[in-house]
Amino acid sequence: MDITLHDVCYGYGHHQVLDGISFSLETPEIFCILGANGAGKSTLLACMAGQQAVQSGQIAYDGQDVTAYSAAGLVRKIAYIPQSHTPTFPFSVRDIVMMGRAASLGPFSSPGRAERRLADEKLELLGIAYLADQAYTEISGGERQLVLLAAALAQESQLLLLDEPTAHLDFGRQFRFLHMLQRLQHMGIGIIMTTHFPDQALHVADRTAILAEGKIQAIGAPEDVITAENLTRLYHIPIAIYDVPDAHKKICLPAEPQC
Repeated sequence: MDITLHDVCYGYGHHQVLDGISFSLETPEIFCILGANGAGKSTLLACMAGQQAVQSGQIAYDGQDVTAYSAAGLVRKIAYIPQSHTPTFPFSVRDIVMMGRAASLGPFSSPGRAERRLADEKLELLGIAYLADQAYTEISGGERQLVLLAAALAQESQLLLLDEPTAHLDFGRQFRFLHMLQRLQHMGIGIIMTTHFPDQALHVADRTAILAEGKIQAIGAPEDVITAENLTRLYHIPIAIYDVPDAHKKICLPAEPQC
């Protein structure tokens, strides 16, 4: 699937949140967006999901504007997981995942055996099948994030839009989650994710962008974008990037203060 953003702008009042955002990619790429708090990362994903209408510019999937898709048509293209979700009713985890199939069912249809089987399959894939019969309201924030991912996978969309998906996950689950994203990519699913952790982009991304002051400040291969200079400018503290030879990786850490 081809994803194209051209000169996308969004704001409210006198505050311009997104100012001329343009990029393009094709699934199954993993694309990480870095940015400080308030940079507009969540707004950008909400616009891409059709949750918020852009003021100008265009967001298109396979050449068709996001606003031109029906709900069912858009679900086949993208699945969106926001940064947080506050549950209201104590549906079971399995029921929440089956709801991911709602837009694909007819208006008078209800989930059946096939949807239940698919929900259990996605829960098993994410290693949380043991939660299937628990109430969604009674599990942890990190577990809810994984359940929402299972529901998104049940949509069988071509692209996942993930807003800080590891924010509520413990250290071990963060890295298992990143490994899962790579598995999903191998299955042909594209991923656009926001994150506060440059190391995650270095670990899994094909391309990375830095969003600041409403604009894409840098975009390209992670090793070209995630530099000490760029991160220092982004986070307003001295940042150093170190090689970890045994792991064949790089890590980002605050630099030693200069005397």
